[in-house]
Formats: sequence, structure tokens, C-alpha cells
Amino acid sequence: MDKPKVLVIDDEEIVRLSCVRTLQPEGYDVKVVQSGIEGLKVIEKEAFDLVLTDLKMPDMDGIEVLKRVKEGWPDTEIIVITGYGTVGSAVQAMKFGAFDYLEKPFTPDQLLLVVSRSLEKKRFIIDNIQSAQKSISLYRLENIVGTSKEMQKVFQMIATVAPTVTTVLLNGESGTGKELVAKAIHYNSPRKEQPFVVVDCGTIPEGLMESELFGYMKGAFTGATASKKGLLELADEGTIFFDEIGNLNLSTQAKLLRIIQEKEFRPVGGRESIKIDVRVITASNKDLEDMTKEGSFREDLFYRLNIFPIDLPPLRKRKEDIPLLSEYFLKRYCEHLGKEVTHISAEAMKTLLSHDWPGNVRQLENTIHRAVLLCMGRTIKPEHLTFLESKSLNDIPKTSEELKERKKDLRSKSIEEIEKSFIIDALKRNDWNITRASADVGMQRTNFHALMKKYDITKEIE
Repeated sequence: MDKPKVLVIDDEEIVRLSCVRTLQPEGYDVKVVQSGIEGLKVIEKEAFDLVLTDLKMPDMDGIEVLKRVKEGWPDTEIIVITGYGTVGSAVQAMKFGAFDYLEKPFTPDQLLLVVSRSLEKKRFIIDNIQSAQKSISLYRLENIVGTSKEMQKVFQMIATVAPTVTTVLLNGESGTGKELVAKAIHYNSPRKEQPFVVVDCGTIPEGLMESELFGYMKGAFTGATASKKGLLELADEGTIFFDEIGNLNLSTQAKLLRIIQEKEFRPVGGRESIKIDVRVITASNKDLEDMTKEGSFREDLFYRLNIFPIDLPPLRKRKEDIPLLSEYFLKRYCEHLGKEVTHISAEAMKTLLSHDWPGNVRQLENTIHRAVLLCMGRTIKPEHLTFLESKSLNDIPKTSEELKERKKDLRSKSIEEIEKSFIIDALKRNDWNITRASADVGMQRTNFHALMKKYDITKEIE
């Protein structure tokens, strides 16, 4: 990966040297000049990811440098360096497009923090641009799989609302594909080349939600050594998707309502409001209308969000889509894993159709993924199908720590299932000869035997 390129423009040699000594050891490609005019000449010859410019310089001030760079190279991030008494000018610079400002004297840690955050924003924008065309193709309506009448109704509603700026509320159980539908709406809308930003209301801790959403100004709280843009500002001109919005507390709900109504917000610790243009899509696996009656969700916000509701059916109510979905996931994971599994046996399909799928489409996808991993031939059979029938599929975590533990537990169980089935399948293919089986799968005999011991695997009696 190329080193991030940074240009430092400052008439003080000590500042230039300080930037070089701090940034170069951290992997940045740093070039320094001592005047604004010289800096613009350098930028004309080579591209930079970031420019740090002093505000007060004799030949051309930092505001003029900022305007020229943003006019000619809008993708280049700018950080202004300000001395005592010029903080007001630094704030003005941010209005002209500067990412942030640094006050002299600044520490190496302060410099590294603001530089890394500015480049993080740049990467975020670049990733959105680079993935836009791919995403537009990936989230075409025909790539949401389903032929049932329930899904045909969903397709029709997506096609109706996508070209508009209408707020959409997606209702459905966990695993029904709410984020997939949100992306389909975005990437089939006039905003398709702008950011699609996800706010996972179920995993962001309550105490951090407002700073994540609204961003914060330098000095807003202990540890806020540099300003940071929030998810709302990053989503400007695009779409912001609030997943599991029922988890927002009432205070944040009130602020979100104002944002939807006024199209503006104020960063934490900020004095001025920021105007934004975002489309809002929300999703919930809870009944928000019932929550309004209980007093845990604002009624006025619910009515704002519920302008165009789309209900996503659980998989158990559209079982005729299971064969098509299964084939879709089979093809996807064969491509990802480089496997040549060609089809699902009639017996295996019967097993899939008879299952209740409490985890919905997500659980079916994971099941096919594991089956492709376990299958050593070309046909998925019933013995390749394993279902994680844990209460965790429906028992929703209440905190981010509980979520982390639940995910860790599920990953562990899934890995154990795959390892155990992998060893048994290899032994069966090789008549339970451990030496041949370990060689067949490309493992050391000692490691293979260790897994047998771990899962207490002994030869099956026919």
C-alpha cells in the first residue's frame, strides 16, 4: 500500500521539522515548503492526500491556500495550523472546507491524531466512490432473491419508494434482510453515488451515541483533543440507515426528530448548527407502535419515520423461496471458497424446507455456508446441514458487551461443528485410517489426532 502523502506549508522551520520528525516514523511520506506560493507549485506537480498549512504567512495566508487547494484538488484534505489569537480564523477556515485545525504549540500526539482522523475521512469517501458502481450492481432489485407473493410485494414497494426522498421504516424479525433492502432503496435512488452510512443502534453504547451521530468539537469533553465529524455529516447528500432504531433512548430520539424536521444539528460542544441533506431509512425488529403506547418510543418520531413502512416477511412464511435462496447462497460460497459443489440433494432440500428458521434468511445463509465448507464432494447432503438452534437467535443482547459475548459464543460453536464434521468426514472417506485421513486433508497426523481427541471421536460402529 502506498504511503499517505502529506505536504506541510509553514514559514517556521521548527514547525516543519517537528512535522517531519513526528509523521515520517509513522509511515507518512512528508514534504515541506516554507510559503503558500511554493506549496501550490508543488501541488500542481504531484498529488497529496493531506495538506497542513499555517494561517499566517508573509506571501499568501492559509485561507487563500485552502481556497486554491479546494478549488483545484477538492479531494485533498486540509488541516490549518494556527497560533495564539487566530483561532477565530481557524474556525472560519473550517467553513471553507478545512478538516480541522491545530493550535501552536502542538504535541506529536495531537498532530498524529488529527492527521489520522483526516485521512480516515478521506478513505471513507474514497471507499464510497470506489464501491458505488459495484454496489449499484449488487443491490439491483433482481439481486434480492424471492419469488413468493410476499417478496413480490416488497419488490414493488422498493421500486415505488427508491426514486423519492421519502423516509422509510423497515419492519421485520432479525435476519430478514432489512439492511439489504435499505441498500437496495439507496442504490436505486438518485443518491446512489453518495454515501450509505449505517448506524447500528443496538451495538453503539448509549453514552457514545450522540458523539458518534453528531460528532464533536475539540475540547468538548475529556479526551476530545481534535474535532471529529459524526455519522450524520458523513452521510450528507446520501442516506443514513438507523438499524434497530428502537434501541435509541428518548433523549436521542428527540434530537433525531429535530434533525429530520429542521435538516440541521449541532455537534457535541459546538455553537453553530450544521445543515445537512440526508435521506433517513430506519429498521426495527420491535413493534414501534407498541413501544409508543408503552412510552419507550416517541409518538411524534414514530409518525415521522412511519411514512412509508415496508414489512419484511419471516422465512417461515415464504418457504417457497427456500430452494431459490439456497441455490443462490450455494453459488456465492462456492465462488468465495473455490469449491465445486454443484447441487443440493432432494433429501437435503427436504430438510431445509421442513425447518422453521428462527434466524430467518441470515440463518439459512450461514447453514449453506457451513454446508459448502463441510461438503467434500459435489452434492450437499442432509449430514452437511447443521442448525445453530440456540436461544441466542431470538434472545436479543441488551448491551454491547452481551452482544460481543454472544457473537463469540456463536463463532465458537460454529467452528466446533465444522471441525468435528471435517474430521469425521475425512475418516469415513479413508476407512477410519488416521494416517491416510490426515494426509488426505493436508494436516500433520499429530494435529489431526489432537482434534479427534478434542471432540472424543472414535470409529463408528456400523
